[in-house]
Amino acid sequence: MGQKPMAIVNTVKQHRMARGWSQEVLADKIQIRRQAIYDIESGRYLPNTAIALRLARVFGCRVEDLFSERETSENWPVHLLDGQAPPATRLALGRVGDRLVGIPLKGAEAIPFGLRPADGVMASDGKGVRVFTAPGQLEKTIILMGCDPAFEILAQHVCRAAADHRVLCRFASSMRALGGLVEGVAHVAGTHLHNTGKDQANVATASRRLAGLGASMFGFSLMEEGLMVARGNPLGIRGVADLARPGLRFVNREAGAALRVLLDDHLRRAGVEANAIHGYRIEVASHREGAYRIACDVADAALGLRAIADAYGLGFVPIAAARCDLVIPSQMQQHPTVEVLLNVLQSAALRKEIDAIAGYDGSVTGQMIAAF
Repeated sequence: MGQKPMAIVNTVKQHRMARGWSQEVLADKIQIRRQAIYDIESGRYLPNTAIALRLARVFGCRVEDLFSERETSENWPVHLLDGQAPPATRLALGRVGDRLVGIPLKGAEAIPFGLRPADGVMASDGKGVRVFTAPGQLEKTIILMGCDPAFEILAQHVCRAAADHRVLCRFASSMRALGGLVEGVAHVAGTHLHNTGKDQANVATASRRLAGLGASMFGFSLMEEGLMVARGNPLGIRGVADLARPGLRFVNREAGAALRVLLDDHLRRAGVEANAIHGYRIEVASHREGAYRIACDVADAALGLRAIADAYGLGFVPIAAARCDLVIPSQMQQHPTVEVLLNVLQSAALRKEIDAIAGYDGSVTGQMIAAF
């Protein structure tokens, strides 16, 4: 039998962060570009001997303390909690005794269970807050506003890369998320506006809303958008024109939501008047709320993502694929958790998981889209 394949892993990021250095600071110390530090820490680039020695010198350690080999085998025996799962199914994993137990993240299991823990509670005066979380933890917490459900996956990958760093995801439309950056209440915004002309809508809108602020935009995901319908699509809905059928119950997204804009654009192309659709004025504030109404049989169609329809066991009628981008103001890019997030965006592990989500594509993940 041949030897198992080995991979080089490194602890450069851990050594850098232990000293409180930014990637720029480390790059300057060893006289290379920040992008190279990025690539080294994410495993995309194995430095030559000279750079490895420089890194060891500035950290005061041995090269072998920074770089080591480990087996690359990805196939571990697993006991599935619910029997069987098809290839590429995403799993939550835990070790019970000597057994690796996997929970398939399909259907209802893809939606987080339970209540989220709080960092504090409002004081009796309604103005202050009694904080439970250590102040140092708050300094390593960033707020990401947007409406891509996969942001929670990004947050988990950040936590795995640096256990004491957190990303709090707050659901918001693309326009509201960009507004959060302008107001100074968020570190990162997610936007997935739809192109209606030659310009990229994400870039054009973000650069206009953030004029004078300065920011960079990175690709996060490609996701399939459309109409969520009952399992098996019993009404045979094929597109937005079918929403005007007599008796069909529809629920819309709020004005300004990217999916609402997408719907209106496709209705214009199909020559369908909004007033002809029963439920056009009935609004929900999220993909999940629309899916819930269909699951409870109080609606026949709602705007949403294939991933959400899949999680609720619903049918799906595709309309378009949108690119979701992350917008990060220049002044936020030195934040230690933003640095971790930028590293994670370059990781193969994140791209693989995004690819495994129904209706998602990770081919744009981590790409630099624009700077303005």
